[in-house]
Amino acid sequence: MRVSICVGNYAKMPYCVPGIGTNVFSMEELCFCMKENAFLLDLSLLDDRLLDWVEKECGLRDLAKALYPLVHRQGSLSAFVLAILRYVGFFDEAVLEETENLLKQGAGLTGLEKRKSQIDYLVRKKKYRQALQGYEELLRKVEEHGSEAPDSGSPGEKEFVAKIWHNKGAAFAGLMLYGEAAECFRQAYEWNRIEEYCVDYLSAKRMELPEEKYVAFTAEHGEWHMSALELEKKLERAVGEWEQQPDYLRLCNRRELRSRDRRRFDEDSERLAQALKDAYRAGM
Repeated sequence: MRVSICVGNYAKMPYCVPGIGTNVFSMEELCFCMKENAFLLDLSLLDDRLLDWVEKECGLRDLAKALYPLVHRQGSLSAFVLAILRYVGFFDEAVLEETENLLKQGAGLTGLEKRKSQIDYLVRKKKYRQALQGYEELLRKVEEHGSEAPDSGSPGEKEFVAKIWHNKGAAFAGLMLYGEAAECFRQAYEWNRIEEYCVDYLSAKRMELPEEKYVAFTAEHGEWHMSALELEKKLERAVGEWEQQPDYLRLCNRRELRSRDRRRFDEDSERLAQALKDAYRAGM
């Protein structure tokens, strides 16, 4: 992203926003990034590196000086972000209020929950391999906190771990590694036995296995019979919706045109061949 600069200089060296991994080169870009990802920000943003960047790269010594007490006296994240947004003036008051509310909502999350939100953001941005590393790190931290198996932990903890496994499966699916995705979805189902996870597990198995092997697999696991039927219904609906899309209709039209062209080519070739035969015979 590149925007018109109204406050400060355009930096020669970017600042990488913690927890988001986005490089910004101006105060306006920083404000936009913070506003768009307010739920992902955490206290790691309150750092001397940002103050140095604001002062030295953007030339805003007075802003860096105003932010210094918030960094070194453990100010709140919302107060810090709002101070920057108001100084730059890139957004109106309604946007500032909305951003402040999101920051306060995020402040109620635990460190692990905040970290999961940040990794989920990587999946949405299709940075799958980076997300997988993050989920593996997060699962190790969860084990350190005592949630080592589905029969341990509170219902809330089980639900949280299940979501990690499920989203890790989604990252594998994004890489088309369906075997690994299926195992993650199975783990999610072990932690929290909800229908969605079971259907996703079967979806990954269906993508992983040839048709006959998938049919044999579901036949061996009668406990998933209803979920397999639900999956087939979802696929039928998806196919029906796809067949109504403009892209699909254009593709069908192209195929029909190619088929017509082929028939016309064959007919013309036959007529030419027959004319050559007739001419050859007439000259005999």
